Amino acid sequence: MPDIAQPLAIGSDHAGFEYKAELVNFLEGKGFQVKDMGLYENVSVDYPDFAHPVAYAVEKREVSLGILICGSGNGVSITANKHQGIRAALCWEPELARLARSHNNANIICIPGRFVDLAKAKEMVDVFLHTEFEGGRHQNRVDKIAC
Repeated sequence: MPDIAQPLAIGSDHAGFEYKAELVNFLEGKGFQVKDMGLYENVSVDYPDFAHPVAYAVEKREVSLGILICGSGNGVSITANKHQGIRAALCWEPELARLARSHNNANIICIPGRFVDLAKAKEMVDVFLHTEFEGGRHQNRVDKIAC
């Protein structure tokens, strides 16, 4: 069970704007504190402007985990993974969200808003937040990720 006292960070570009608003409400309804890093109005923007603040917040341990949404999920994932200590995983199925946490110790889930429906996005976030890292043989692999 996740620690709801620890805040989460969320951000999106215009393609993820509506999902972000829905996910904030979904998470707050479950008792989570959510740091909304923007986009705050639905206008065309550059995804790195919102991926970097979420990644910084996770990197600096201001939040426990992050959620990023863009059209394909690729842009925010690539951007977030430029930060040391960030393991941003592109997920489009709940099983990928589970494996990202349990095997890769992912700390940011990246959602392709144009390719999954809102119900699936909520399910993936829920699975991501409720899955623990298994450690063990997976820790050895995670330890080899950083440059």
